[in-house]
Amino acid sequence: KVSESVREKAWKKYESLSAADGALACNKKKKETWGVCIFIVAIDLDEVTFTFTELLKSINISVCTFFQFLKEVDVNMDTVSTKVDSTVSRLKKKYDVLFALYHKFERTCGLIYLEQPSSEISAKLSSVLVLKNYWITFLLAKGKVLQVEDDLVISFQLLLCVLDYFIKLSPPAMLKEPYKSSVSAVTVNGSARTPRRGQNRSSRTAKQLDTDTKIIEILCKEHDCNLDEVKNVYFTSFIPFLNSAGIVASNGLPEVEVILKQYDELYLKNKDIDARLFLNHDETLQPDVIACSQLETTPLKNNPDEEINIILPQTPVRAAMNNIQQLIMILNSATDKPSDTLIMYFNNCTVNPKDSILKRVESFDHIFQKKFAEAVGQGWAEIGSQRYKLGVRLYYRVMESMLKSEEERLSVQNFSKLLNDNVFHTSLLACAVEVVMATYGRNASQSDSTRTETELSFPWILNVFDLKAFDFYKVIESFIKAEPSLTREMIKHLEHCEHRIMESLAWQSGSPLFDLIKQSKEREGQTDQPEPTSSLNTPLQHNHTAADLYLSPMKSPKKKASGPPLSASSTPDAQPPVNPQTQKPQKSTSLSLFYKKVYLLAYRRLHTLFLHLLSEHPDLEPLIWTLFQHTLQNEYELMRDRHLDQIMMCSMYGICKVKNVDLRFKIIVSAYKELCNTNQETFKRVLIREEQYDSIIVFYNLVFMQKLKTNILQYASSRPPTLSPIPHIPRSPYQFSNSPRRVPAGNNIYISPLKSPYKFSDGFQSPTKMTPRSRILVSIGESFGTSEKFQKINQMLCSSECQLKRSAEVGAAAPKPLKRLRFDIEGQDEADGSKHLPQESKFQQKLAEMTSTRTRMQKQKQNDGNDTSASEEK
Repeated sequence: KVSESVREKAWKKYESLSAADGALACNKKKKETWGVCIFIVAIDLDEVTFTFTELLKSINISVCTFFQFLKEVDVNMDTVSTKVDSTVSRLKKKYDVLFALYHKFERTCGLIYLEQPSSEISAKLSSVLVLKNYWITFLLAKGKVLQVEDDLVISFQLLLCVLDYFIKLSPPAMLKEPYKSSVSAVTVNGSARTPRRGQNRSSRTAKQLDTDTKIIEILCKEHDCNLDEVKNVYFTSFIPFLNSAGIVASNGLPEVEVILKQYDELYLKNKDIDARLFLNHDETLQPDVIACSQLETTPLKNNPDEEINIILPQTPVRAAMNNIQQLIMILNSATDKPSDTLIMYFNNCTVNPKDSILKRVESFDHIFQKKFAEAVGQGWAEIGSQRYKLGVRLYYRVMESMLKSEEERLSVQNFSKLLNDNVFHTSLLACAVEVVMATYGRNASQSDSTRTETELSFPWILNVFDLKAFDFYKVIESFIKAEPSLTREMIKHLEHCEHRIMESLAWQSGSPLFDLIKQSKEREGQTDQPEPTSSLNTPLQHNHTAADLYLSPMKSPKKKASGPPLSASSTPDAQPPVNPQTQKPQKSTSLSLFYKKVYLLAYRRLHTLFLHLLSEHPDLEPLIWTLFQHTLQNEYELMRDRHLDQIMMCSMYGICKVKNVDLRFKIIVSAYKELCNTNQETFKRVLIREEQYDSIIVFYNLVFMQKLKTNILQYASSRPPTLSPIPHIPRSPYQFSNSPRRVPAGNNIYISPLKSPYKFSDGFQSPTKMTPRSRILVSIGESFGTSEKFQKINQMLCSSECQLKRSAEVGAAAPKPLKRLRFDIEGQDEADGSKHLPQESKFQQKLAEMTSTRTRMQKQKQNDGNDTSASEEK
């Protein structure tokens, strides 16, 4: 099936691979290497005359093994093009979704159908045939009505529609309860088993479903799926598919030959994976051992006396459904319109923003529907609207939370400037919708480290809202702080979005970032920098609000860190004070914070790569970091339309070169590929000059080295440049602890976070419903008796990360900043010097005794001086 041109070029590539470094693996796997070469060349030449499954069968290899081997043979950066990378990424995403859905489908059918139905059932209706009908009908429906192949949630909702349809066509004697009773009821009310083909089919089925929704309700409840969404998919997509495909029921089930023929045409057209082979558990579609081990199994109960509270397996589908269910439950209490509290804030404004806010929300509803339908399929516009409306609820909820915080912080109620700022509202709305989209768009991969981008993934939302990445970045941290119910996955996702912006998206041509840097340069001549080097070793303060970043691109140099920001939006005319003698533009708060975060991200990535490659040369790290930081600060134009990691790898290579350390670019790239969340396009396709791209080696030689040659050579001289300080590494404001966290100040006390329940169909699980093993665990070394004592421990050990105020018992005065707790040998709290209540004295004495004993033990050791260090203030 392979053309002569593909054969010739594939052979040349095969010979080059056999002669390359690392050819040992290729020589041991000659047939596999030959197949990979044919695959690469056929895609590059657009001459794919075979399906992906046919190739896998020819070389007797599985999907996962093929992808892994393709990665291994790419020893040089020019072996696999970005075009092939893109094709492989699409295939992998499709496979991940199909694999997750098939295993969910197989388990679900086991819950619906009897393995050995009674003899009265025709042999033609065996469970094998039922499974085959179901699965191929689903594959055909998915291929016909879905433009995106990697959307796990929509695909699963479509699968539930197929299940509902076939269950109604099945004889009750084949079914388990509760499906058997439901089908029997449907048969009595009007059989659904022999729908006639014709123009009335859609309306008749729709009317019937209105009265017979029991089965789909059972399916949705079982899988924590939103009933309204699934019914919407049924009417707008599945029913039209049945009509267009001409599927006719015969002997209780549609004729499988009709479905098979149509799917075969679709498969040969797409030239990808033959998903029918899942039915045979074909070896080419089986995952590797590592992927299998990542599938969690249902934990066994250790104690038969424990209450029945089995945690379901965290399969991709279950995890996705749970995340969605949790989001919907959070937003059930929110409204589609501004609350009374928000209306009060609007009315307090000098210019009431209510009308413009409502118009903006309505306008983006139409835009979002249109863009969603263009991406997913024209029949899915209503689904897009449903997701947008959830985003609107979150938008109003977070806006209200932000305003309440600002009111407490500034003691003002007039936020006219902020609430009339179009960019702020667009960013906040886009962020809320992105949270919804990401919740629904969870990928089917089992591991966060293999994160794959889908069609609707960030930065898709920026195009929908016509929003600059730098403007979107400004709202992320405030959004997370304002919405305490965000799940760990969503906080990680928003942090990932922030990193994407800092590493590349904010540096694209047309970004407002470059204008801000230019203004910063003009502030006091070209000597001024976006962010002084001296600030690197100072802690990064996470106390900036949306008002700081949107309203006040400028901040006063005289502003004290402890005072309220000068961007206070109390009136629409509020402006930062300006010295009439200088009239110089002031430094941008948003630019300063952005650069601090970029430096932090840059150093963390450099440090990770450095440990992989140069741990034996620790003296080189500060040199590489100094060159890296100098480039970002003084030669920032090199970042235009490029990626942070490109500058990082070039800095590493340049210093090693000038210091005569043997580190080739190929080795740097090989190590970089193994890091989390990296993209091969980062080093394979780098901007050289306008509309011309090449590998990172070409970029280093033609651009980076030419621009920084003088600076790089200084590191070889006797007077090297002054080293840049290492950035102060703060605790991330987005950090979510998985394991017990040790309370500082030398006490053997740990705090464990509450575990999130896996299933939410009955509402949020309270600690009292959890098993003893899944509840919070507290260990202090010995018992203190009553539960009241533990309540007091919980009150005292409330960490500063929780952002909680001190309880009312301390006093009615303004709340003090939270400080870390430390018990000294008298049992006093050095954090605030407060005295303990009389009824706590025995408890404190107990803790004091523990501390004293532990201190004496520690003094007998040599390396424990830090355990009794002074308390650390937030």
